[in-house]
Amino acid sequence: MTAFAHTSIPALRDNAFSIFLAGVAAADPYQAVKRCLVADEKQLQILLNDCGDTRTGSWPKIHLIAFGKAACPMIKAALDSIPVQYLSGQAITVTNYENVKPVQGVNVIGAAHPLPDVAGFNAARLCAKTAQDAKEGELVLVLVSGGGSALIPYPVDSVTLQEKILTTNLLLASGATINQINCIRKHLSQLKGGGLARMIAPADLHTLILSDVIGDDLSAIASGPTVPDDTTFRDAIEVLKSRDIWHKVPDSVRHYLENGQQGKVRETPKSNEPFFANSSHALIGSNKISVNAIIQAMGGQGFEAKLYSDNLCGEARNEAEKLVHFAKKQLNTAGNQPLALLAGGETTVTLKGNGRGGRNQEMALAFAICAKEQGLPGNWVFLSGGTDGRDGPTDAAGGMVDSGTIQRMLATGTNPTDSLNNNDSYIALKSSQDLLMTGATGTNVADLQILLIQP
Repeated sequence: MTAFAHTSIPALRDNAFSIFLAGVAAADPYQAVKRCLVADEKQLQILLNDCGDTRTGSWPKIHLIAFGKAACPMIKAALDSIPVQYLSGQAITVTNYENVKPVQGVNVIGAAHPLPDVAGFNAARLCAKTAQDAKEGELVLVLVSGGGSALIPYPVDSVTLQEKILTTNLLLASGATINQINCIRKHLSQLKGGGLARMIAPADLHTLILSDVIGDDLSAIASGPTVPDDTTFRDAIEVLKSRDIWHKVPDSVRHYLENGQQGKVRETPKSNEPFFANSSHALIGSNKISVNAIIQAMGGQGFEAKLYSDNLCGEARNEAEKLVHFAKKQLNTAGNQPLALLAGGETTVTLKGNGRGGRNQEMALAFAICAKEQGLPGNWVFLSGGTDGRDGPTDAAGGMVDSGTIQRMLATGTNPTDSLNNNDSYIALKSSQDLLMTGATGTNVADLQILLIQP
């Protein structure tokens, strides 16, 4: 990008969008997988980390399973890296409908996200069959990316898919954190929380992981289907009770979790399970990598760039207000220097209304309201977007608001505060032409926030 030359709001918006796209590009799943796999006619070498450690084997058969929003480019990279004679049968890929792309030699299956559907359930059964068909001495290469948890729902036998969907919906609406949601998912699933690893044994297992979880807790990414799970049935029950939805979830869910707590149901696999000795994994992309990319993209732009947070979490509207106050303090000491505050993370929304939106849209709307109330000076643009291109159950990636947003909303008859209180950020931002629209990006490493201010 060239140096920033204009102070107008349209120029600031273009600049913010370009920086956001740089963060998305840094999470390119195809290149991330390609960097990790080197094969010849005799063996496959798998890069394990940035230190150069590798896992090498002459596996007679390699089974491929991919799930998540980046599954299609990830599986294509694996196919482009591994000689065809090593591959066993047809590879399986499960991704959200928006990211479905044909890949030669792959059974690509579309499924719903964030709430699971029957297509995902059927796909999960196919993944389980591939896992169970793998024999000792063979390798199962699993490619995991964000969204995988919802895309392969395989509930325990006593809980129906619809009952699990209802439970997930209640958790999402309660404002539960991703770790709390995953704790429940793991204990109601046959695949999550190490369940897939258990099915793959005694075959060898390696997982390449594109993280959408802040802090990169591997057991939380897609609910950790191939890594140990330290949470318990007791933890799962406590989550539902603390969110005041224990008596709202289906009876079958309560009964199953209670049976698990009493030792009548097998716990999720823990780290001392012997089959994990044949398992390895590598983190190949993350929000932190993308945050570093947007910081680098600010170079030469004429802004004083500062990292606001690489672990942004909490209630979206509250975090927006904190950012406004922080920005005002920074401007008091920065003089007339253009300021860029950059962040990455994953906020939450506690639903209290019946509107449409997602955490990024809610944060953008809340920022615009607070910035107006607090008199944030100068021309400014604030972008909050999901790197997957989809924010909540909408077709927007998030929102990009500026110092004229509130005025544009009021001109259309939209009350910004009422919209925020009704969790109706999508309609409000649409009225002011401030929805961030990218389409499905084919990757997912959580969210990025960019605030540019020209005093």
